[in-house]
Amino acid sequence: MIISNVNVTVHNGELEKQEILNYIEYITTNHPKQILKNLELTIDNDEVEMKYDFDPVKFDRIRRITGYLVGTVDRWNNAKRAEEHDRVKHG
Repeated sequence: MIISNVNVTVHNGELEKQEILNYIEYITTNHPKQILKNLELTIDNDEVEMKYDFDPVKFDRIRRITGYLVGTVDRWNNAKRAEEHDRVKHG
């Protein structure tokens, strides 16, 4: 079942929708910068085991240019851009 854009699977019983939403809220509160993708809940007597995973984190390529770690050079001033342009690139 899909709840709040999360693929949810419940094993060994049933849970009310509000309880599932509480688990989703708990996870998203503790991992605010990640997007919850799948949630697997396994009922074991009075306990519920949670297994979950997130959408992959998108990242920019980081390069080492003239001693700096950068993704892009678009925020560099003219002098730093000239330094990057004039550097010797080794093959």
